Amino acid sequence: MMTITYAGRNGIYVNITNRCPCACTFCLRHHDDHVFNSGSLWLEREPTVKEICDSIDTWDLAKYEEIVFCGYGEPTERLEDLLKVAEYIKSKSSIPIRINTNGLADLIAGEKVAHKLEGLIDTVSVSLNATNKEDYLKLVRPKFGIDSYNAMLSFTHDCTKYVPNVIMTVVDKVTTKEEQEKSREICESVGATFRVRPYES
Repeated sequence: MMTITYAGRNGIYVNITNRCPCACTFCLRHHDDHVFNSGSLWLEREPTVKEICDSIDTWDLAKYEEIVFCGYGEPTERLEDLLKVAEYIKSKSSIPIRINTNGLADLIAGEKVAHKLEGLIDTVSVSLNATNKEDYLKLVRPKFGIDSYNAMLSFTHDCTKYVPNVIMTVVDKVTTKEEQEKSREICESVGATFRVRPYES
C-alpha cells in the first residue's frame, strides 16, 4: 500500500510525488525511505487527486494543526493537482495548508505560478540553504543550473503577495552561524520569515 498521507508533529503530511528537480547533498532520500513513522514514502505511482482526497478523509482533521504538502518529492511538480486537493480541503475544513518546497515552481512550470496559491495555501516554506548561487548549485544540485537560485528568490518574493505566511529555511547541519545570519538578511530582503530547521536524520 502506498503512503499518501502520514502524521508528523502536529500535522498531516501529504506525499503526492517522488519527482524533484534537485539532488540535494543532504537529502534524506539518499539513506532512508520514511519520515517520522510514515512507512515507505517511495510511491509505486503518483496517486490520483481522488486517491489523495480519499486518504486525507481517513484523518480527523480537527485533531491536527495543519496539512503539509511534503513527501519524498517536490510538491509543485504537481501544482495543478495540489491546488485541486487544497480546494477540496478548504471545502470541508478550516485547517491551514502549507507547502514545503524548493522554490523552483516557476522553472518547473515554465511560468510564474505564485498567484495560483492565493486563497488556497496559507503558508509556503521555501528551502534557501545557501547565500549565493554558486554554493546553492553545489549543495542543491538543481537540474535547471545556476539560474535556479535567483528563480527561487523571485518565487519566494512573489509568494509574499499572495500567501499569508512565507518562510525561508536553512538546515542547521549544512550551514554555519555566519551563513545563517546572512541567510536571515536575504530572507528579510524578499519579505519572508526566516527559520533554521533541524536536520531530520
